[in-house]
Amino acid sequence: MRHRSLLILTTAITAGALTLTACGSRDDKGGDAAGGTTVVIGLDAPLTGDLSALGLGIKNSADLAVKQANKKQYVKGITFKLEALDDQAQPSAGQQNATKLVANKEVLGVVGPLNSSVAESMQKVFEDANLVQVSPANTNPALSQGPKWNTGEKKRTYKTYFRTATTDAIQGPFAAQYVVNKAKKTKAFIIDDKKTYGAGLAATFKGEFEKLGGKVVGTEHVNPDTKDFSAVATKVKSSGADVVYYGGEYPAGGPLTKQIKEAGAKVVVVGGDALYSAEYIKLGGAAANGDIATSVGAPIETLPSAKEFLANYKAENYKDAYEAYGGYSYDSTWAIIEAVKKVADANGGKLPSDSRAKIVEAMQTISFEGVSGKVSFDEFGDTTNKQLTVYGVQNGAHKPLESGTFGG
Repeated sequence: MRHRSLLILTTAITAGALTLTACGSRDDKGGDAAGGTTVVIGLDAPLTGDLSALGLGIKNSADLAVKQANKKQYVKGITFKLEALDDQAQPSAGQQNATKLVANKEVLGVVGPLNSSVAESMQKVFEDANLVQVSPANTNPALSQGPKWNTGEKKRTYKTYFRTATTDAIQGPFAAQYVVNKAKKTKAFIIDDKKTYGAGLAATFKGEFEKLGGKVVGTEHVNPDTKDFSAVATKVKSSGADVVYYGGEYPAGGPLTKQIKEAGAKVVVVGGDALYSAEYIKLGGAAANGDIATSVGAPIETLPSAKEFLANYKAENYKDAYEAYGGYSYDSTWAIIEAVKKVADANGGKLPSDSRAKIVEAMQTISFEGVSGKVSFDEFGDTTNKQLTVYGVQNGAHKPLESGTFGG
C-alpha cells in the first residue's frame, strides 16, 4: 500500500485537476499550458480475451486517427491523446470503464465498444455526463432506436450515442436475401448465443428468411463458453437443414462449424460481422471453407477513400491487423475530432467550459468523407451508410461475394 501522505497529496492533485475547464490542461492565468490544449479521446474494447483480435484492431485504428490529427495539426492549438481501456467483452467492465472515462474531464469523446451488450451497460453513464460515444461495431438496433424498434415504434433513448456501423435490422435480412436468392438455401437451422448481439441478429435473419419462403427446421441456443457443440451438431444433421445461421461471435462460431461438419451435416454456416475475422477460419479449419459472413460497409481494401488509411496503418507497423472494424474505428475517432473542431471554431478557436454538451450537439451534424465512405448520422445517431458485404471463405480467407444495401 502507498503511504497515507502520498495518498493525500495525490487526492489533492486529482481534485485540483478536476476543477479545470473541459478544454484540457490550462495554466493558472487562463492560458493554455505548454502552448496548447490536450483533448483525450477514450476508447473501450476487448483488448484481451477471445475477442481481442477485433478489439486491438479497433484500438490501433483509433490510435492512427489521433496520430494523424496531431501530425496534421488538424485542430489548431489542440493535441489529441487516446486513452484505451479493456472491457474483456464484459458489460460490468464496460460500465466501470465508462465511469472512469467520465471522471476524467479531459475526455471529450469515447470510441467503442465492440459488443452491443457492453454498450447497453455504458449508455446511461455517458448520457448522464453529456459525453459523446461513437461505436464502430455495435449493430443491435435497440441501442439507438429503443426496445420496441421491431414493432415500428422507434424512439431514441440516448442522445450521446452514435455509431458508424449499420444495424442488424439491415444486416440479418441482407444475409437472408443472399442465402435464399443467391445461395438457393431454403431449410435453415438457426442458432444463437443468447447475447444481445447474437440473439438480435438471428431474429432479424429468421424474419426475412421466412418472409422469402424459407423454412426454419430447427432453433437452438448455445452457451458460447463451453466450446462443446456436439449435441446441437447432431440436431442440425438430423434436421435436414441445408444452411445454419449462427447469431454469435467467432470464438464459438469456429468450433461450432467444425463440429457441425464433423457430425456429417452437409450445410453452409452463415453469420454476421462477428464471424468476419481470420480467427474464425483459424478456429474452424478446413470446415470453415464455403461458410458465409456478412459485414458492415464495403471491403475497405477496394475503396479509394481507404487508400491513405491502409498505407498509414502499414507504415505504423502495428502488430495486429485492423480487422473488420478498423476503418469504422478510424472514422468514429475522426468524427469526434471533427466535432471538437466544430465546437472550437464556433468559440473563437477555444473550447468552452461546456464542451461535452456542445460536442454531442455538433456530432449530430457531422458529415465528411471517411475511410468507409460518407460519415454522417441520422436522427437516431445511426450511420447513414447502409452498405453491407457478403463474404465467403475460400482457400483459407474471406473473399467478398457481393456488396449492396438491403432491398437493393
